[in-house]
Amino acid sequence: MMGKGTVAACLLALAALQLQGCASAVVGAGATVATAASEERGLVGAARDTQTRIEINSLWLDCNEEMYRKVNLSVIEGRVLLSGIVPTQQMRLDAVRLAWQAKGVKEVINEIEVNDGAGIGTFARDSWITAELKTRLLFDRQVQSINYSVETVDGTVYLMGIAQDSGELDRVQSYARNLAYVRKVVNYVRLKDDPKRNRT
Repeated sequence: MMGKGTVAACLLALAALQLQGCASAVVGAGATVATAASEERGLVGAARDTQTRIEINSLWLDCNEEMYRKVNLSVIEGRVLLSGIVPTQQMRLDAVRLAWQAKGVKEVINEIEVNDGAGIGTFARDSWITAELKTRLLFDRQVQSINYSVETVDGTVYLMGIAQDSGELDRVQSYARNLAYVRKVVNYVRLKDDPKRNRT
């Protein structure tokens, strides 16, 4: 009989196969398993979230390819954060409705904006903000960057994940607030010892 770790590794390998081309699947799966093992949510938790993410993306893609391309998705311990800019209110509602249909979803946080005039310049700035913040967190030894998810939409930075303590979280938020072009920082990070984590 396979243990939990083996089951999680198999799930992550399957996720890698579904998300990548077959040629790089073995290497990708190994890297994914190694990364997940060092996360605060653990190997099994990371595997569950990966499977939830795959299912939501599949539901979106089947419904509307534009939705799949325009809505950002973060999944941490069954908490699903949706962000991005879509052209219609109906697409926004459909993205949320479909996210709730995926197995393992315990909460859906809807930060999707409706605006049919978002341009390439906005997207480029947002991409730069996200990349710059992830880089700064990665090279800060006082921050376990692997536990954080970062998305940026029209200058608003959305943080999600698990912080070791309030000091670490303050550092992460400070980095985000002090980046060029950032208008606002929205925090959905939970502390490592938050009782709500056990309930979810």
